[in-house]
Amino acid sequence: MRNLILAAAIAFTAAASFAAPSQAGYYSYGYQPACFVKKIKSYDYYGNLIIKRVRVCH
Repeated sequence: MRNLILAAAIAFTAAASFAAPSQAGYYSYGYQPACFVKKIKSYDYYGNLIIKRVRVCH
């Protein structure tokens, strides 16, 4: 039982250490994300055209 708890603690620490830098992302000094507006066309139940504008940043 003690070995299982120790192994779980080590696995959690290893996973957290790899996940922390990935959360930082690309946002550093002077970084501006590139954004654009994407239009999505769909139709409702009655056949009316619906245009939805979605802002996409990456």
